[in-house]
Amino acid sequence: MSVLGDIAATYRDPRRVVRRHLSAGPREDRALAVLMGACVIVFVAQWPRLAREAHLADQGLAELLGGALMGWLFIAPLLFYGLGLVAWLVARALGSRASPYDARLALFWALLASTPLFLLNGLVAGFVGPGPGLTLVGALWFAVFLWFWVSGMAAGWRGT
Repeated sequence: MSVLGDIAATYRDPRRVVRRHLSAGPREDRALAVLMGACVIVFVAQWPRLAREAHLADQGLAELLGGALMGWLFIAPLLFYGLGLVAWLVARALGSRASPYDARLALFWALLASTPLFLLNGLVAGFVGPGPGLTLVGALWFAVFLWFWVSGMAAGWRGT
């Protein structure tokens, strides 16, 4: 199935989609591609908010974009790998037989699958600005991200 098809299917049954990805075996190249794809989309989602901030503060947009690029494409992947390791250690302490790869893929896929809502969050931040709408969309994104992540971790709980 295509990536867009998998993202749409994740909103219906996230556990099944992650289980299908895990059944392909440990492929770190695929996990890294999922993470980098998600980070690129999140970086793009920041553009409207950064443009708004640059306009309101009479600041250069290039500097803000450069900082966001550095953060999302170079630093965030390292942090997500660390978070995946912590998630695996917690799952292992709770009795899971999932591999570290299973935990990483569940986290990375949750981030990628929730990017449509992150894009919406970026649009609201850029065009509406701070307020209850942005808070609502941000909370919705976070809830969906957690749902996908927990479901993905449950898919790899017994190990595949």
